[in-house]
Amino acid sequence: MQDEHPAEQTEQQGPESSGAHTPSPGPQAAQPPDGTEAATGDAPTESPDEVRRQRDDYYDRLLRATAEFDNFRKRTERERRELSEHAAGDLLADLLPIVDDLERALAADTDDGEAYRRGVEIIHKQLLELLSRRGVAPIEALGADFDPNLHQAVMHEPSETHRDGEVIEEMRRGYMIRDRLLRAAMVKVAKA
Repeated sequence: MQDEHPAEQTEQQGPESSGAHTPSPGPQAAQPPDGTEAATGDAPTESPDEVRRQRDDYYDRLLRATAEFDNFRKRTERERRELSEHAAGDLLADLLPIVDDLERALAADTDDGEAYRRGVEIIHKQLLELLSRRGVAPIEALGADFDPNLHQAVMHEPSETHRDGEVIEEMRRGYMIRDRLLRAAMVKVAKA
């Protein structure tokens, strides 16, 4: 019975068990099912026209992205400048009443030095209140230990009555704006 269907036997046993040598699958067996030619290391998968089209498309995308970024940079710079001008405008508007008071004080025709002094003190108080509203506070330097982050030492003076490194005189007041140094205080420091 084996002689009747030798082809069926070979199919059931598989090609490796049969005595006949079958060729191994070549590059044609690795082709994708869509009928296109499989990519090999040497053969391009696309035509030169398709590659040029892709190149042009990528170049166009690059130009668009560069232009968008440039526009973004210009827009943020303009917004930052406008915000800065707006903040400066607000501060200057707050300063104008103080300037008005100073002009009135200068225009006052008085021989009373005490009244003039009181007027200047009121204007000074207004200015300090404005700075306080804006988050600006003076640095308390007198009697404090010298701190190079807050103080600028312009003089050292030997002193028996002060500890070494103590600020003994404030020549120009320093200011902080919230937790950032706005201007360092110019001070004289004791040297033991």
